[in-house]
Amino acid sequence: MQEAFDNQIDNAAAAELLAKPTCANAGADTNVRTQPLPYRFIKRTFDIVFSSAVIVVGFIPALILSIFIAKDTKASPIYLQIRMGKDKKPFKIYKFRSMVYDSDNVEKYLNEEQLIEWMRERKVEDDPRITKLGSFIRKTSIDEIPQFINVLVGQMSVVGPRPITEDELIHFKYDADKLLSMRPGITGWWQTQSRNDSSFDTGERQALELYYIDNASVRLDMRIAVSTLKTMRDGTGS
Repeated sequence: MQEAFDNQIDNAAAAELLAKPTCANAGADTNVRTQPLPYRFIKRTFDIVFSSAVIVVGFIPALILSIFIAKDTKASPIYLQIRMGKDKKPFKIYKFRSMVYDSDNVEKYLNEEQLIEWMRERKVEDDPRITKLGSFIRKTSIDEIPQFINVLVGQMSVVGPRPITEDELIHFKYDADKLLSMRPGITGWWQTQSRNDSSFDTGERQALELYYIDNASVRLDMRIAVSTLKTMRDGTGS
């Protein structure tokens, strides 16, 4: 299933994506469209059922993991950040803490080159703030499990565009409304592609996010879910 779908997104398709207007040359018309009602119904139903199951089954393991995280970081095991949700509504996103307790003090831990990268992408390769336990839960994507609470209450979806900060919206410019026309997801098209090789600077990240919104469907969501499970199995998350 995965290989068959991948064949549809070849180099020619990727080139076509990057040729589309994204942040630099987009016009005021963003062509924001409402997803079909059957798709929205299926997607939301799945979100509720699946997130509820994860929360119930994972409650005790998550509680045990929280104890180890608190001991490892000397701070609350749950880390909160503000992200932009559907229709520009900000919300608090939940994650297991994977960094040192004062990770927001980026100047303390990052060198000049890393600071520039962090200001641009909000992520840094070989980030010195990540703890040993944090590195493991990131590679396995366990750090994102608390976000199923966000999904259950309707702030996020299991599959969707990556949640971004208000500052990052500038990279999408006229396409910002399109980006925020759907709930952000725990996983998505960008995360399952070459996430560490695509950036805002090149426009690849914007193209991948907007591709998902333009082509969102049950089939594509299934493709992303399967790829995400493979990433978790192989421990190749960020």
